[in-house]
Amino acid sequence: MKFSFRLAELLNHLPDPKKRPGTIKAICDFTGLDRHQVSSLLKNEAKYIPLSALSRICDYLVEHGYADADRLPGALFAVEPENFWELLARRKRLELCAGVRVDEAWAEGAWVVASDSLLLGQLLNGVSTLGGTAHYRDLPAEDVSAQPTDRKSVGGNITPAGGLEQSLVWAPGQQTDEEVRARAAEVYQRFQAVRADKALLALGSIKSNPLIELIVAQTFGCEPFEPQESLKKATDRRCPFFVRYRRERPPHPNSCHGGLVLSPTDRSEKPGIYYEEADGTWTCSQWDVDRFEQAMVFYTYRESQGRLEMVLGGFAGRGTRLLAKTLETRAEDFWPPTYQSHGVQVGAFIVEYEIRERSKNYSVLELPPTATPRVIRIDERVLARRLNA
Repeated sequence: MKFSFRLAELLNHLPDPKKRPGTIKAICDFTGLDRHQVSSLLKNEAKYIPLSALSRICDYLVEHGYADADRLPGALFAVEPENFWELLARRKRLELCAGVRVDEAWAEGAWVVASDSLLLGQLLNGVSTLGGTAHYRDLPAEDVSAQPTDRKSVGGNITPAGGLEQSLVWAPGQQTDEEVRARAAEVYQRFQAVRADKALLALGSIKSNPLIELIVAQTFGCEPFEPQESLKKATDRRCPFFVRYRRERPPHPNSCHGGLVLSPTDRSEKPGIYYEEADGTWTCSQWDVDRFEQAMVFYTYRESQGRLEMVLGGFAGRGTRLLAKTLETRAEDFWPPTYQSHGVQVGAFIVEYEIRERSKNYSVLELPPTATPRVIRIDERVLARRLNA
């Protein structure tokens, strides 16, 4: 069992060197602790904490109204997840966000893509049942040990996420760029402002949900909605994956991790998801209507804040539906995270589906009868080069 120190969560503090709100100085002045120690506690990097220091931290939280005395010091500690569904279910507040498209011919005027709705349903099912393992929580230890390996890690006192929120944003092209981005920023800022153990899940792709752009840009420290195709080399990109649009299928929203050109030296016309390998080369998981489909699972979890941001969706609608099926049967493939350091966990996965049999009478209501998934973990070194820059 692993614990994390949640001082940053109680203060709603983001340990970002670019932002100096004076939190560290205020704590140091009140407690007499040194700046380095307080910084380590805020980032969940401290190896140990003396009882005297813990007592002074508690005094600070009570004096400034961040926590009631009867909740301390317990509120400063949390048990960390041990599998994918637990990562979601341990959050006290879970928000799912989907993109909306407009159809003025309908009375309500807008709709959510069917594939995104299917994925949302699978996520709710997985969180509420802990991926189908929730009923094992009350079994005697010997009965649980007899279950498959992936079921053993279910904690005995986990309660699936309680506070459920849903939000909608405009899909690109449905309003002006300014309105689309403003609505996404509003949802994101509202999520950031909530002082709680929380998760934000953005469903779909950047062509349907601009909130995805904000999550990716925040993780890799780049400007959202600013293309990086003019950089000399693909390895100069801040984001280690790239969604190459289909030229014939607009819209083509500006993005820090999507577009029509990977770099001036790589102007491939192959649509799909590109990703960087450990040696700096870029590989294309190419989309093909008859043979290949792609999806992506990407998340950033900041232990000290209890703050999870996740992106889930396919390159196309079929990929999103296939991802929903994969989460139902193989969610363990997205755990553990591909990168863990400095109190931050990042999971970056590309899922490539090879369609071995495609019905001649293809229906959007059905998945290909045989679509074999291959989960590609973006190399830890690739992420480290960017996250530690």
